[in-house]
Amino acid sequence: MRQTWGMTMDPVAGSIPEFGLPDRLRKAREHAGFGSGEFADMLGVSRNTVGNYESGRIAPKKAMLSAWSLATGVPVSWLQTGESPRPAGPDGGSVVRHQGLEPRTR
Repeated sequence: MRQTWGMTMDPVAGSIPEFGLPDRLRKAREHAGFGSGEFADMLGVSRNTVGNYESGRIAPKKAMLSAWSLATGVPVSWLQTGESPRPAGPDGGSVVRHQGLEPRTR
């Protein structure tokens, strides 16, 4: 009989890994397709600084989080908390509202 180590069919037995700020910074950069050197040049910091942020050796200030967010296209709130932003409203933000000069749609 073959044994499977660490595997379970119990849906509550596992655990969900937590990703901290350093992980989210790295994931955002990689998702945007930047290498650490190229990204460091974009932000105006050294490659070591990017590595220090992504390893958790130093924590970025708010201005750096904002720059990171803008450069990668991810919300700064996701970088800070790991939670995806939710659209406002009971419909999840799917209603198109009349905004000005364009004709109303029905």
